Amino acid sequence: MTQQAETKRQPVPRGLGRTGPVILSYGFRPFFLAAGVWGIAAMALWIATLAGAMEAGGSLGGVSWHAHEMLFGYTSAALAGFLLTAIPNWTGRLPVSGWPLLGLFAVWCLGRLALLFPDTIGPDWAVALDILFLPLLLAICAREVIAGKKWKDLKVLAGLLALSVANAAFDIAMLTTGDTALPSRLAVAAYVMLIAIIGGRILPSFTRNWLAKNGWKAFPAAYDTFDTVALLIGLAALAVWVVVPEGWPVAVLHLIAGAAHAWRLKRWQGWSARAEGLVLILHVAYAFVPLGFLGTAAAALGLMEPAAALHVFTVGAIGTMTLAVMSRATRGHTGLPLHASGWTVASYAAVVAAALVRPLNAVLPDLTLEIYSAAGVLWMLAFALYVLEYAPPLTRRRKDLPPGRGKD
Repeated sequence: MTQQAETKRQPVPRGLGRTGPVILSYGFRPFFLAAGVWGIAAMALWIATLAGAMEAGGSLGGVSWHAHEMLFGYTSAALAGFLLTAIPNWTGRLPVSGWPLLGLFAVWCLGRLALLFPDTIGPDWAVALDILFLPLLLAICAREVIAGKKWKDLKVLAGLLALSVANAAFDIAMLTTGDTALPSRLAVAAYVMLIAIIGGRILPSFTRNWLAKNGWKAFPAAYDTFDTVALLIGLAALAVWVVVPEGWPVAVLHLIAGAAHAWRLKRWQGWSARAEGLVLILHVAYAFVPLGFLGTAAAALGLMEPAAALHVFTVGAIGTMTLAVMSRATRGHTGLPLHASGWTVASYAAVVAAALVRPLNAVLPDLTLEIYSAAGVLWMLAFALYVLEYAPPLTRRRKDLPPGRGKD
């Protein structure tokens, strides 16, 4: 058999499509870019709404719209980009790309437009359009996980199912009672568990790789019974909090969960990798998980405003982790060096600062509007830096083919 024939029989590596727009070659490209852009735009629209310049969300209400777009707009794009890129690595199957990827992305975009201007087509239709995306993403991910027989990844699908239910419940609540507190807590709980599950996979792995490359001998602890116990404690604490967010039982459970996840983080040796921002930020992001449990415990006892405590999870754990994963995955999958640039480090500093500033209204209530604005500006700065740095590689840069295979 000739070398030319062998080359023709070899499949194109996953995510390295030779034809069509670069941005549609892999799921992280459109969704990470959209997450960055929408992270800026949605926050700017919220600040404008607070200032009385407009009413984002129309008749559905600006407050509900802001909560929804942070939980199910921005974050669902970041999650989609991650899952559509990670699942092919887990299963060995081809990624969603081309026209199917464009169709899925269009559904996400329609949901954003529909909820921003719900009265244009009617709130019922706007909500119906928004509800479509997460179940569709779930169906695609479930197909890949089941076809690849990666049964251990079913727990990730369970988190995505919880988010789908939470989004539908949130949208229905906007149309009916207006009380979106429970579906908001369910969404936050689902994201925190996904961070705990997936973080338990990528943090020790990336940290170990960096430490080994740089000659360290002390490595992160391997997954063991303690990790399983910490996950189960966290799941129990979050499940109770979703249903009953106040009282001593919730506080005690969340303090225990916070201690368990703080110890879990310590076992991963993150401080040893502090010289590399791409690794360190993952540990910083995970640190907001035990801090979030501490905040919800304080809120359960009436010692902290519930919304301020909630934002330790949302801006801290969810916002910081999504930005950390987006930047690392973008660099790795576009062939950029796995090293945090100055712009990337600055974006990390801005999002962490936003996470630390946002809960301050609990102790400085007279400065609530100023605190909201400052946190919002820091958040927008973080994602503006991401978009400015990574939009070009996301839209134009393909990762090189292996030697002897030619170029895209």
